[in-house]
Amino acid sequence: MGAYAIITGLNPVRIAKTAKIVAAIVLLNASLTFQNRWPTPAIRWQNALSIELAALVLALALASQWRGRPSRLLLNVLAALFVVLVISRYAFVTAPALYGRDVNLYWDMRFIPDVAAMLTRAAPLWIVISIVAGALLVLGLLFALLRWALARVGDAIADARGRRVLGVVAAALVVVFTGQQLSARVPRVPTFTVPLTESYLDQLRYLRDAITRSKSLPESPAMDSDLSLVKGADVYLVFLESYGAVTYERPEMAARLVESRARFESDLTAGNRHVVSAFVESPTFGGNSWLAHLSLLSGVEVKDEDTNWLLMGQKRETLVKAFTHRGFRAVGLMPGQRETWPEGAFYGFDDIYGIERLAYHGPAFGWFVVPDQWSLARLDALEAHRTQPLFVMFPTMSTHIPFIPLPPYQPDWSRMLTGHPYDAADQARELAREPEWLNMGLSYTEAVAYDFTVLGGYLRAHADRDIVMIVLGDHQPAAVVSGEGAPWDVPVHIIASRQEILDRLVARGFRAGLTPSRPSLSHMHALLPVLLDAFGNREAR
Repeated sequence: MGAYAIITGLNPVRIAKTAKIVAAIVLLNASLTFQNRWPTPAIRWQNALSIELAALVLALALASQWRGRPSRLLLNVLAALFVVLVISRYAFVTAPALYGRDVNLYWDMRFIPDVAAMLTRAAPLWIVISIVAGALLVLGLLFALLRWALARVGDAIADARGRRVLGVVAAALVVVFTGQQLSARVPRVPTFTVPLTESYLDQLRYLRDAITRSKSLPESPAMDSDLSLVKGADVYLVFLESYGAVTYERPEMAARLVESRARFESDLTAGNRHVVSAFVESPTFGGNSWLAHLSLLSGVEVKDEDTNWLLMGQKRETLVKAFTHRGFRAVGLMPGQRETWPEGAFYGFDDIYGIERLAYHGPAFGWFVVPDQWSLARLDALEAHRTQPLFVMFPTMSTHIPFIPLPPYQPDWSRMLTGHPYDAADQARELAREPEWLNMGLSYTEAVAYDFTVLGGYLRAHADRDIVMIVLGDHQPAAVVSGEGAPWDVPVHIIASRQEILDRLVARGFRAGLTPSRPSLSHMHALLPVLLDAFGNREAR
């Protein structure tokens, strides 16, 4: 350093100070310009500049002409603001990679308490405490690092030479950025990231749209089918959690599911049943399953939480009510429902079996505890003495992220409700498995295969019962599984021994067998009238 100082005429102290300032600016810029490393929660740095940082440096340089070095209080405030901006940046770039959609703070924020409650129920207390302590430590370290970097910028602009250099560079970047926005002729070099302020403006637009949009919703389709073609049968509507088109259209996933699909189809034919299939477009992606449930059952497309609540506040006919009006006993089999569920009244269920009434006391497999095979076995026991045909809505649990540990499949269904439904070795092996957070595709297909086995086994065990089963994905798995740019399509399978139902569905665009064909049949809400037409005839008015 001494030799370099002699050659350049700079002293070692100034060199060290300059190096710290450069490092600080690089750090501050990186904190606002990082990108996601798809398909993981990790981040990567990119060669881009932050216009917000350039504007801040320019503002500090101009203000220091009159007010001198930034105060300690101002630096603390700016460091806290940077922490918020870094967290926001992480959310804005990570959400599309992991969930396949942008953040909408207006209604995403309201689900944070529910997610936190789920984690605290599923994880041991020491893990929860460790996560909270780790998060606080990371925030503290981030604040300290950003506070150090901002202080170095403050040192630079306190010096007249440093203030001129930083001010001129920052002003030039602001001019170039403005020119790039105003004209396509301005070179795209240097490259700027999309400003965080623009992302926040998007959030304000979401809020404005939610508050000011029209409160009118489309009418529900006419629920005037007489359901004569399913008369006397038990009808099951199974929302297969996270069952998406990727199970057919990502070759590695499709290959892993060939055997389980073939076994599923064999289980169907054992009861003289057949299946037709199609794709439909879900109103949601990677989560928020209830939007898909409501869209199908009401026949109104529900793509956001505000429409959800608006529709729930109205008196509407639903598919559930259509079945109850025609002599069916409508049951909601809801193993994920831990709290009271007032929405059940909107749908019109006769009875709802949440986790408390299902009374599962076995080992917890994954975050959602109750195995799907056990739920179906328990339903049979609870409804053993009913005298009406059933309409059952069943959102599955075992295909929820993170997909493992998975319950072992028990071929002997009579063992499911005993004190020892699983062999000890099988149970211990599955409970010892840990989620592979950075490579979830394999465990995802294992979970889907498990539910194929469960549903097929259930139908085989009830080969003598007249069952019509609708198996429908609620949404694609999160983008960490489904990949970048995946469509929002999900498979739907209708399983029945009543050939006229299947023939009507084929005439509407379904395809015989378990493999759907393109293009997608419709949006999910538009599937409701298709089902009503397939299940009966329109009643004269």
